[in-house]
Amino acid sequence: MWFVSLSSSFCNPINDVAVLAPNVPAMYELHFAVPMSGAVLCTLNTRHDSAMVSLLLKHSEAKLVFVDYQLLDIAKGALQILSKITTKLPHLVLILESGHPSPPHAKGTLTYEDLIAKGSLQFEVRRPKDEWDPISLNYTSGTTSNPKGVIYSHRGAYLNSLATVLLNEMRSMPVYLWCVPMFHCNGWCLPWAIAAQGGTNVCQRSVTAEGIFHNIFRHKVTHMGGAPTVLNMIINSPPKVRKPLPGKVEVMTGGAPPPPDVIIRMEELGFNVTHSYGLTETYGPGSICTWKPEWDNLSRDAQAKLKARQGVAHVGMEDLDVKDPHTMKSVPADAKTMGEVMFRGNTVMNGYLKDLKATQEAFKGGWFWTGDLGVKHPDGYIELKDRSKDIIISGGENISTIELEGVIFSHPAVFEAAVVGRPDDYWGETPCAFVKLKEGCSATSDEIIQFCQNRLPRFMAPRTVVFTDLPKTSTGKTQKFVLREKAKAMGSLTKKNASRL
Repeated sequence: MWFVSLSSSFCNPINDVAVLAPNVPAMYELHFAVPMSGAVLCTLNTRHDSAMVSLLLKHSEAKLVFVDYQLLDIAKGALQILSKITTKLPHLVLILESGHPSPPHAKGTLTYEDLIAKGSLQFEVRRPKDEWDPISLNYTSGTTSNPKGVIYSHRGAYLNSLATVLLNEMRSMPVYLWCVPMFHCNGWCLPWAIAAQGGTNVCQRSVTAEGIFHNIFRHKVTHMGGAPTVLNMIINSPPKVRKPLPGKVEVMTGGAPPPPDVIIRMEELGFNVTHSYGLTETYGPGSICTWKPEWDNLSRDAQAKLKARQGVAHVGMEDLDVKDPHTMKSVPADAKTMGEVMFRGNTVMNGYLKDLKATQEAFKGGWFWTGDLGVKHPDGYIELKDRSKDIIISGGENISTIELEGVIFSHPAVFEAAVVGRPDDYWGETPCAFVKLKEGCSATSDEIIQFCQNRLPRFMAPRTVVFTDLPKTSTGKTQKFVLREKAKAMGSLTKKNASRL
């Protein structure tokens, strides 16, 4: 097979192979070629600039970097930055696409197809000496200027791949539409899972509602995945781009808790949504909100709220719990007592590359600390309430930004919403909502506040509403640290010594 070319074309051993490419066939193929050559696959975020790419190439010590033709300028800029601090630059292999003009590149630049042609079919696969050997390196989404390199093992990737087959209820020969970036958690380990099931991969360079409906209709897609932002794109797509689904499409969502309203509207369009939860450090999905037959007779709203839970550990994960971070004891399953969500098992990372201190901190007490706060329901299902750094404490009361965002999102004029704490001289902090409205819709701050007060305890309603676009990380998550800085710059709503009455 062609993947034998990777090591046979370079006599020097390759420790780390980086890839800067969108969801194209070459990106999928390299998930097999690189590990089978005995190297470690490092997928780079396609939305990074040259400065960040150079930082990650330096940190990973990549010996080879595959670059999609659309991202060649970014890679060139990164190598130019690297050339100022080292002479050991990674070899660049250019990924071209049939039918598209080749971008200007240096004479002699090796292309992906050239590399394949140099391969030998007699190449012997270089299997790992130990199942705990690294298979890939994934960098966290980079909400700071210094993302951490998360090390995946062959054992963890194997187990999580099989788990995703079960989580997605994949029968043999599924047709999978790629909306999840393969650079993110190795596409939630689905490249390997789909191959195990003999599936078909429908690749797309960019994710749009029109492209999603077109590909589902054309290729009879059975499965897809995506963050809530992708689901939001689908449900808010104009009628002219929608096409009837050829059958029920199973959708796994994760990355952030989906508002119940999103789940309801997705299922009205013919999709079946399953909610999974995890982090880069858990190979993507680490838990699953498994559906219970007794929920079948509940109202649509009640079902959607249950589906938005993070659920229970999947079959590949040893354990999932919500613990008091001070005592490390499990919180009672009362759906009220909050603690930190923690994982342990084979599908938790080996550690952070070149960062022993951060690794030890993440695994205190023998558990991986997620930084997410949640509760445990009487049936054992967990539910996230917030990131530990995002929880708002106002006048001694804990306010879940996730819960408040879900209510705001259910307003008919709201497209996206994010809530952070605004400093307050009296209350400590109060909820500040950043809201993006749907195109052609209007709403006032007072209307949004009143909408929330009618559905929540008054202390949970936002005191401030700002209408704006929401800043996003490269994987589609809202950059709340940016919003917190904006809220901080607003100053306090209440004056010192103000009455609470």
